[in-house]
Amino acid sequence: MAAWGGHDGRERRWKGLDRLESRNRAPRSLLVALVLASVTLITLDVSGGGDSPLEPARRVVGEALGPAESAAATAVRPFTAVPDWFRSKGDLAEEVRELEASNAELRGQVELAGFDRNRLEQYDGLTAAAADLGSALVPARVVAMGPRQSQSLTVTIDAGSAAGLGPDMTVVNDDGLVGRVLRVTRSTATVLLVIDPDSTVGGRVGSSMEIGFVTGSGSLDQETGLDLRLVDDASVPARGDTVVTWGSTTGPYAPGVPIGTITDVYSSLREASQRAVVKPFVDFSALDVVGVMVPSGSESDRAVIEADGSLR
Repeated sequence: MAAWGGHDGRERRWKGLDRLESRNRAPRSLLVALVLASVTLITLDVSGGGDSPLEPARRVVGEALGPAESAAATAVRPFTAVPDWFRSKGDLAEEVRELEASNAELRGQVELAGFDRNRLEQYDGLTAAAADLGSALVPARVVAMGPRQSQSLTVTIDAGSAAGLGPDMTVVNDDGLVGRVLRVTRSTATVLLVIDPDSTVGGRVGSSMEIGFVTGSGSLDQETGLDLRLVDDASVPARGDTVVTWGSTTGPYAPGVPIGTITDVYSSLREASQRAVVKPFVDFSALDVVGVMVPSGSESDRAVIEADGSLR
């Protein structure tokens, strides 16, 4: 009985193993069949090209699943795009900063364009002035205005003895007479403006050649003008006449430098004299580039505009 029972048990176990193997063989057979079917379909699809027999089925599947895929993509996109959004926002902020810096630089260039253009025009004007005056000029810039508390109108320029400057040299710009040098240091000079009340310049009326003295009014306003009194009290200057200096090459003012235009003439019965108001050519409230008249060939630490307009 034990032998038969043992035999029956072994037989049941073998039958169980057979059923297990049968179940395992079934999925393997299905997998092999699916692989073969896939290979067959791929081969047919590739070889068929645009006329593939699978194209109708693909179209049907696409039409059926396409809307669902689009809806799913739309629903998921906000979440998948969050990292890119933050990254794009950071890139955008950096780009905005770069654009703002670039715009600030461009605005600065635009704002300075007029300033640089005016300064260049003034330098060009000095070249023409040197030729008209027949004198060499040392170009300089006005860097400071003297204190009004000193009761004098002066400016400081950025050229001094190292540039060949000395006291009593005539200072002009591209419009006309500015003043004369009072004192110098190695790198700067103080210029007394012709509008200073203590400034007196010998002037000559262009049309009559009559001479007189031009005195400063103490005002930076061009309309206030300068005061002209002729040596000949009987001579009456005409409105619109140009007044130039009648100095000498050795005096504080060189001859022939334009001062201004006569705008008004007043007669004094008590003094039996004529007084004229001269509107200066120079706008003293906007002084920038000036030229100091120096002898031709003077030693200088900067370029000198010669009388023929060339630079040395």
